[in-house]
Amino acid sequence: MADNNHSHFQHPYFVLTGIPGLEQKYYWIAFPLGAIYVIALFGNGVIISTIKSESSLHIPMYYFLCMLALADMGLTLCTLPSMLGIFWFNYKSIAFDSCLVQMYFIHTFSAIESGVLVAMAFDRVVAIWNPLRYGTIITNGVVCRAGTVILTRAVCVVFPVPFLIKRLPFYHSNILSHSFCLHQDVMRLACASTRINSLYGLIAVIFTKGSDSLSILLSYVFILRAVMAIASGEGQLKALNTCVSHICAVLIFYVPLIGLSVIHRFGKHLSPLTHVLMANAYLLVPPVLNPVVYTVKIKEMRKKIIQIFVQTKITAEG
Repeated sequence: MADNNHSHFQHPYFVLTGIPGLEQKYYWIAFPLGAIYVIALFGNGVIISTIKSESSLHIPMYYFLCMLALADMGLTLCTLPSMLGIFWFNYKSIAFDSCLVQMYFIHTFSAIESGVLVAMAFDRVVAIWNPLRYGTIITNGVVCRAGTVILTRAVCVVFPVPFLIKRLPFYHSNILSHSFCLHQDVMRLACASTRINSLYGLIAVIFTKGSDSLSILLSYVFILRAVMAIASGEGQLKALNTCVSHICAVLIFYVPLIGLSVIHRFGKHLSPLTHVLMANAYLLVPPVLNPVVYTVKIKEMRKKIIQIFVQTKITAEG
């Protein structure tokens, strides 16, 4: 009878973990953390508003960039309540169902961002491989269909994950390793076999980030072949320069992701601090650095930021 009761038991809430060993310094960590969120939301907001307002940016390459900024904003807003709750108010509890919702949206927006990076890679392949037909191949209709496929894939692939967690019993520890809910982190606390969860998680990762990373790699093989076929060195540099921002975005997204995956799989002997820092980097670094990378490359973005600061200064002085 006890085992039967345990099989249906779930904790009403989970306890989130901030940064182990630095609990007494949360007050000081809260301010730079808040600044990080402000930078992420402001930077991606500037990208979206600039692309929307500047007619010269109404082309497929910038539509994909707008999708990337939306995905980054989604990731930022998913983690903001729990992160600021811990570091600003020392509130560490999250309801079981709220944890599942947060988990779903974190993994969904992450899959969307991965898919958008693939679409941006394909856009660069066409622009460099066959620039004369770029406008007829990458049309607004193609961009809309690509966005629909990326969104549908992410929503459908991640959809079973919360239900697979919901069926598991949790009657021992309810303390998570991070400041937000991730599938792997919640799954390890279950008091039953998680073979189905692990198998489905592996399939989902292979179908999304695994296939996406391979597609991006193949795209750059085609890009390099096309660049090598350009006769002049100046032309080669000009072609590669159009890919610099995308390469940075890919590295910013995949390096922390690969690091977190390796640590989860092989780094059980490492300190909890290492796990926490890698998880935070995985979710916070792309939304903060992507706007910086694209603002440096796109002069319209720089003009928009300067305009915002000037208007803010005039308002403050007035």
